[in-house]
Order: sequence, then structure tokens, then C-alpha cells
Amino acid sequence: MTLVNTYCNYCNNLDTNNIHKIYHDTQYGFPIDSDNELFGRLILEINQAGLSWDTILKKQNNFKKAYSNFDIKAIANYSEKDRIRLLNNAGIIRNRLKINAAIYNARVIIEIQNKFGSFQNWLDKNHPKTKKEWVKLFKKKFKFTGGEITNEFLMSVGYLKGSHDEKCPIYKKILMKKPKWNH
Repeated sequence: MTLVNTYCNYCNNLDTNNIHKIYHDTQYGFPIDSDNELFGRLILEINQAGLSWDTILKKQNNFKKAYSNFDIKAIANYSEKDRIRLLNNAGIIRNRLKINAAIYNARVIIEIQNKFGSFQNWLDKNHPKTKKEWVKLFKKKFKFTGGEITNEFLMSVGYLKGSHDEKCPIYKKILMKKPKWNH
């Protein structure tokens, strides 16, 4: 019996149509240049807390629709009516704290964009940091971003190592795209 101890090992034997295999091969660890897509990934990671990643991957498109295609400006302007709409949307995770965090965090990212030009610029400016330093920074700035959420978010968008084994063929593809963790 082979012990599966990494996401890469887990995904290697999956069918090419499996949502984990698709995510592993096309999204996980790949750099993202769009602030809205970066924020969308943060929303997904926040909503995963306490749940399986499988649940989030299956609802990924629902989240994108429910949260205005992850448009930061739109989400920052959400009203109580929008909160209620999200709380009643069975296609996403209906958790008031997570919904409130998305709205609050969108407002913080607007401030970051105003000061640094973009969320990505802010991430780049703070790179490289250790996981502990990133967690401290995220906890200071954002809501619902503890150690695991911050770690997974930053690994999933290429700012922290660990998303793929170095032997994984996807690892090499990511390095050719934009090796953020190597500058």
C-alpha cells in the first residue's frame, strides 16, 4: 500500500476529469495576475475552513457567480441586501462570518490597491516572507485569515513553496510561468 502524503501523489492516479486533478494541473500553485482572481482564490480558501476542498471545488463556479465574478469593487460595495442574498444562496457556503469577511476583505484590498496600485503589487512588495510572517501580516490586515487559510492561499497562488513536489511535472510548468518564490 502506497502512502499518499502530498496533493501531487493524491492527484497522480486520478482521472483527468476529476476536479482535484484539474485544479492540481491548471490552478494550484500557478501565479495569478488579476487582483479579482487573487481575491476570488482568497474567498475560496476562507470558505474552505472547516470543510473539504472537494466541497469548495464543486461550488467554485457558484462562488464566482454569487460574488459578482469576484469583482473586488462590487463586493466592497455590498449592502445588507447582498449579505442576505448570499446567506440564502444554497450554491455557496452560507456562513455569515465568511460572507462578512469577504466584504470586509474586499474593502481592505481597495485600500491596498489605492496605496500600492494592486493587490498583486502588495503581495510582491511583501515577498518573500516566511509562513509565520505572512500569517502575522494577513491577520493584521484581513478577517478570517488564520494560519492554514493564509498558508493555503499563498501556496495556491505561488507565493509560498509547497503546492507541488519538485518531481511533479506541474511544478516545472509553474516555474516557467512566473517563479514568484524564487525571486
